[in-house]
Amino acid sequence: MKMDAILGSLMILVMTSAVQAQLKTGFYSTSCPNAEAIVRSTVVSHFSKDLTIAPGLLRLHFHDCFVQGCDGSILIADSSAEKNALPNIGLRGFEVIDDAKSQIEAICPGIVSCADILALAARDAVDLSDGPSWPVPTGRRDGRISLSSQASNMPSPLDSVSVQRQKFAAKGLDDHDLVTLVGAHTIGQTECRFFSYRLYNFTTSGSADPTINVAFLAQLQALCPKNGDGLRRVALDKDSPAKFDVSFFKNVRDGNGVLESDQRLWEDSATQSVVQNYAGNVRGFLGLRFDFEFPKAMIKLSSVEVKIGTDGEIRKVCSKFN
Repeated sequence: MKMDAILGSLMILVMTSAVQAQLKTGFYSTSCPNAEAIVRSTVVSHFSKDLTIAPGLLRLHFHDCFVQGCDGSILIADSSAEKNALPNIGLRGFEVIDDAKSQIEAICPGIVSCADILALAARDAVDLSDGPSWPVPTGRRDGRISLSSQASNMPSPLDSVSVQRQKFAAKGLDDHDLVTLVGAHTIGQTECRFFSYRLYNFTTSGSADPTINVAFLAQLQALCPKNGDGLRRVALDKDSPAKFDVSFFKNVRDGNGVLESDQRLWEDSATQSVVQNYAGNVRGFLGLRFDFEFPKAMIKLSSVEVKIGTDGEIRKVCSKFN
């Protein structure tokens, strides 16, 4: 790693630590004491109708934090806004945030940021999927910039580990955070078009990616036939796609990762050791370890480049600037 990149990562780490100290759990306890309960009940209401909204909300928060920091910039509805960038096509859950925001505005106008609602909703989505819960530090303000042109450096399913590492390091996140956060793929789906190249003509070799388990390859080819519907959705965790658990890591270990970027985590010694720790052999203990580490990584992620104090604004409507 070049010295300027190391210094840049160190600066972000210092800034993130300082921001974490300024965000605080229960930020709205006096100014809008029902805010977190309203977010929770709204997520529960949408989740009860559609379990797949949980990974949608988690991904929405992740994509928000990776551009302009966790400032709700992903929520802006405009032709040139972030949400219209190629890596963000297919993001879901906007209506859940809008729903919670309108209820909160009715009782606490101009108090609670859309960025905080999104961070809280992501936590509740994990909790409802049998994952861990955690106290979310709040106090973020909403950003005033949202440009699709700034979303070009989002992590991609095509990324090697070294590229993933660079993208996460640019946000002050290390290898352990990278693997832990990618573990969010234990819930959710992807589309055939994002990985079918691995099944038939990997690296233009005319054959499949040799790192895919042979039995799993046949399953994926049945789900995503050559020249089939590229929009067909496939679970990222073949064993328990709606449950937040460690089976995703077992799948990566066993060559059953769907996305190339996920499977590559097993080929780098640093990331492999983290995958192995979570996948392991003793089911209960390892589930607990991931349940302990994931909240820590999420708190770190959700503190990236946040706006606080007088920076930014508190939007009246999440989809447009004031």
